[in-house]
Amino acid sequence: MATSIFRTQTPGETQNIGEEIGKQLRQGDLVALIGDLGTGKTCLTQGIARGVGVYSNQIVNSPSYTLINEYAGKIPIYHVDLYRLQNHDEILDLGLDEYLKGNGICIIEWADKLGSLQIDHTRIQITWLSEMTREIEIQIP
Repeated sequence: MATSIFRTQTPGETQNIGEEIGKQLRQGDLVALIGDLGTGKTCLTQGIARGVGVYSNQIVNSPSYTLINEYAGKIPIYHVDLYRLQNHDEILDLGLDEYLKGNGICIIEWADKLGSLQIDHTRIQITWLSEMTREIEIQIP
């Protein structure tokens, strides 16, 4: 497993890293995002969407209340947010298998709520280092 670590000071820098990640993703890929509230998971996803080629007229935002947002582009993105789900049964009710086996890229915020993932995935941990600095650790299988 290859690991890369980056530090960012601004949302723009975080989005730029996301864009570079997005350029490498392919249909069927899974990205597991882990990090505390406000660390920049959605900001990183905005960059990933740009890198994948999501149509520019689409707003990429947190699906905290809708749970899953879908974005059309060169490759569809399924953006899942597990933050509000309390237990494993609620997660199972989402029907994630359909998205994981779909024709797009699945990005899951709060992926640590899934437990151990038994499928290949890119794992991205975002950590606060200071008020303005984040560390982004990317593990690619």
